[in-house]
Amino acid sequence: MTDVTRRGFLATASALPLTAASAARVVGANDRLQIGVIGAGGMATGHMKALNAMKENDNCRIVAVCDVYDKRLDAAAELTGGQKYKEYRRLLENKDIDYVLIATPEHWHAQMTLDAADMGKHIYCEKPMTWNIEQAKKVVAKIKSTNLKMQVGVQGMSDDSYETANKFVKEGALGKVVLAQIDYSRNHKGDDFWDYPMDPDCKPGVNLDWNAWLGPARKRPFVPERFFRWRCYWDYSGGIATDLFIHRVTRIIKSLGLTFPTRGVGMGGKYVFTKSPAEIPDTMNFLLEYPEGLTVQLVSSMANDSPVEHMLRGHKATLSFTRTGFTIKPQRMFADDVKPYEHTKTGAEALDLHHRNLQNAIRKGEALKCDVDLGYYGVVAANIGNESFKRHAYMAWDSSSQKLKKA
Repeated sequence: MTDVTRRGFLATASALPLTAASAARVVGANDRLQIGVIGAGGMATGHMKALNAMKENDNCRIVAVCDVYDKRLDAAAELTGGQKYKEYRRLLENKDIDYVLIATPEHWHAQMTLDAADMGKHIYCEKPMTWNIEQAKKVVAKIKSTNLKMQVGVQGMSDDSYETANKFVKEGALGKVVLAQIDYSRNHKGDDFWDYPMDPDCKPGVNLDWNAWLGPARKRPFVPERFFRWRCYWDYSGGIATDLFIHRVTRIIKSLGLTFPTRGVGMGGKYVFTKSPAEIPDTMNFLLEYPEGLTVQLVSSMANDSPVEHMLRGHKATLSFTRTGFTIKPQRMFADDVKPYEHTKTGAEALDLHHRNLQNAIRKGEALKCDVDLGYYGVVAANIGNESFKRHAYMAWDSSSQKLKKA
């Protein structure tokens, strides 16, 4: 596997101004959807391969690709046949493009999304929807002021287990749910974690526009770790919370019909990889309290990959998510009141299904599996835990101002 196909999203940027906003092209049910890809790192490459495989049956094609690192840009153009752009705003000016895939580091998600909307493009943006809460509010407001469709890249939402679980929760099959628990853990050898390889061919000022990559982030000298392992730095990422927990908490939010937490606490540290230059912790745990009267527990370590069972704990029954769907098992004292149940999922955690859902939303108005509201709820959950960790304090959500504050 080459450097180009590994995970490690590449941002793309430009200081050039956008032209006047344009309306989205009206797409018919049988029209080909033309796609522009912004970012050509590892995750983007996975998307491009999925979209290439969908090209014939789903009548879509990638017509443009963009990255600030020439090596990845060239590989993306070779993979897709798309026109090459080094400046994402120039790609957005291409009137042939119906929707854009934004697969860049998190600190660029909001601005690229807002710019794409201004140019009348539908959007698939990788998770998290935005780097922080204020950006999320702007994105929600922008998208809701248009007729544009935006899919947030929590592709696990294309597994129907979570929306189906919500039906059982609403019907009271579990009784009062008091605790949801879920994890996303990994393990690594050596002195580092999120240890994606660093390409020695990468040379700022030669084949990489480092200033464009930094964009709205703090200006710093080029360091390979910051470029290839950007998830380890607060300037570009929320670490475990926004790369891993966002997948998990979105599942729980959907399953339980939640919105914003009332308060939360984040605990963790760099317990194993103490020699790593990473700023983020290698182990992180969140407890989030929701106004419905329940706690959500998020567990993760990059130093031990033993799983925690994913479950909703109700007073009368427990719903446990499995690889094939979920089961509902009554609590012993309610065995006569609750019938066991097993759900076999349709759909999956899959890029092609998530793109197909967006394409159906554009063509036929199908409901999105992960819209901007769900994206916003996930951003708040991730940020409340991270802010608690950084400030060593409980953090609360002020619903009137839609801001965090110390509890």
